[in-house]
Amino acid sequence: MSEQQPGADELLARTRELLAAHPPATTEAVDFLKARFDAGLAWVHYPVGLGGLGAPRSLQPVVDAELAAAGAPDNDPRRIGIGLGMAAPTVLKYGTDEQKRRFLRPLWVGEEVWCQLFSEPGAGSDLAALGTRAVRDGDHWVVTGQKVWTSSAHLARWAILIARTDPDLPKHQGITYFICDMTDPGVEVRPLRQITGEAEFNEVFLTDVRIPDAHRLGEVGDGWRVAQTTLMNERVSIGGMRLPREGGMIGPVARTWRERPELRTHDLHQRLLTLWVEAEVARLTGERLRQQLVAGQPGPEGSGMKLAFARLNQEISGLEIELLGQEGLLYSDWTMRRPELVDFTGRDAGYRYLRSKGNSIEGGTSEVLLNIVAERVLGLPAEPRNDKDVAWKDLAR
Repeated sequence: MSEQQPGADELLARTRELLAAHPPATTEAVDFLKARFDAGLAWVHYPVGLGGLGAPRSLQPVVDAELAAAGAPDNDPRRIGIGLGMAAPTVLKYGTDEQKRRFLRPLWVGEEVWCQLFSEPGAGSDLAALGTRAVRDGDHWVVTGQKVWTSSAHLARWAILIARTDPDLPKHQGITYFICDMTDPGVEVRPLRQITGEAEFNEVFLTDVRIPDAHRLGEVGDGWRVAQTTLMNERVSIGGMRLPREGGMIGPVARTWRERPELRTHDLHQRLLTLWVEAEVARLTGERLRQQLVAGQPGPEGSGMKLAFARLNQEISGLEIELLGQEGLLYSDWTMRRPELVDFTGRDAGYRYLRSKGNSIEGGTSEVLLNIVAERVLGLPAEPRNDKDVAWKDLAR
């Protein structure tokens, strides 16, 4: 292998050098993570100096396995999933050199949490209809509007934001993509309590928030194209996450089945077998999708994976409730709290059942994703649209 693209042996050697220089047992977790990033072992496929070494993406498990075996700390990826899965690939593709240097290291280390300011009360499934306005004021943009369903907004330091910069253009045009400082005094975050009792989501009100033009990603008016990079990566990160066999929602059900024979019935057995096989198929399909990513950016296949993820989670959690009978009706904790992450497998069956209802909404509704699969994977004709060439300001609202 050339210097520009190190192989598995070189990555293993570099990982062992990192462990020798920064023993996990005696090194603070954040210091170890910073050293790992600087050694190019965070995202091995990223460029040198930005957490990577320009190596094939498929070699990341070589590094991860060696570090896990040595007891090295990870960056708590569930807590910073939006930054890792959505903000980082967008910054890498569209960011300036200065933006990449400023944002990627603290993002990966976990020092700065990110959130996503996309959906609005009047622009959810039809995201391109968004009405949050950004008006140029010298070297800044003044942003006013409302966003909704914002995971981790109560924890976030930064947000990826799309706003309308030209209402005279059709809705898919005239949108610009920004990095928003969540500590700006014009940003107000309010909790949205969910059916689980928690307020994992938020609504965000933006009042004359000033964003420097230096925090714009991509060209003015090109925000919809930039946002597609974010959305495609989001669906891969939700639906194509790496899991071991019986990882995810199928694991607790399978354990209950093995440990509680008195709950078994023939009908439940047949349904569990079907869902177990489907979960395994989805897991292996996710592995194949990640291998395809080595060759380039994610495509519409991620939408199919996210569709399967939502359906399976809802069916599996419903089966678990039925399997547990009266126990499945219990719910351990209705406390109103604002959690740092979603923990499907660490909570009880009632939580999994209720929380999985959101899987077919978050990250793109199943209805929208079905359209994407139909048009972009199966090649079916698009639905008729009479608003495509109409200026946003002239649309009925």
